[in-house]
Amino acid sequence: MLRNEIDSWGAPAKLFHWAMAALIFAQIALGLAAVSWHVSPTKLNLFVWHKSTGMLILALLALRLLWRLSSRVPALPAEMAAWERMGAHLSHFLLYALMIALPLTGWVIASASNVPFRIFWTLPLPAIAAPDKAVADLFASVHGWLVALLAAVLFAHIGAALRHHYVKRDSVLTRMLPWSTS
Repeated sequence: MLRNEIDSWGAPAKLFHWAMAALIFAQIALGLAAVSWHVSPTKLNLFVWHKSTGMLILALLALRLLWRLSSRVPALPAEMAAWERMGAHLSHFLLYALMIALPLTGWVIASASNVPFRIFWTLPLPAIAAPDKAVADLFASVHGWLVALLAAVLFAHIGAALRHHYVKRDSVLTRMLPWSTS
């Protein structure tokens, strides 16, 4: 099934969801490894992978948003309480906002640090901020707090999906699984 239906996600939506989930978890691991690694060529390579993956997530997000705007969103189960619906909408909004904000704050950090960057060592990324240590430090702090917020939202998102599956026993999780036809 290509298009989303009223009660199920289509293949493109599932592909975007799971590919971006994998990239986000890889991104968190790369970021943690890069900041904790001792100064070395490996540390620089970890940062290139981290920044490149961030730009890839941002590009995929643009495609994902276009797909989401062009295809209906499956309805939430009718028995969901109002607070659950509000929580679902808020968590999705926060996930999308963070998938935009994190790469952009990282880009500002690199620019303000006056560190030239090529995506996957190939495509040059222009600076979006003038060199300024105070700006780089401020955005590095903001970036760190946004990562903490992302971790909390991911925990809530995954927890809610598991609750829907194991406690409420509805189709919220199963309809997003790649092998599911519902």
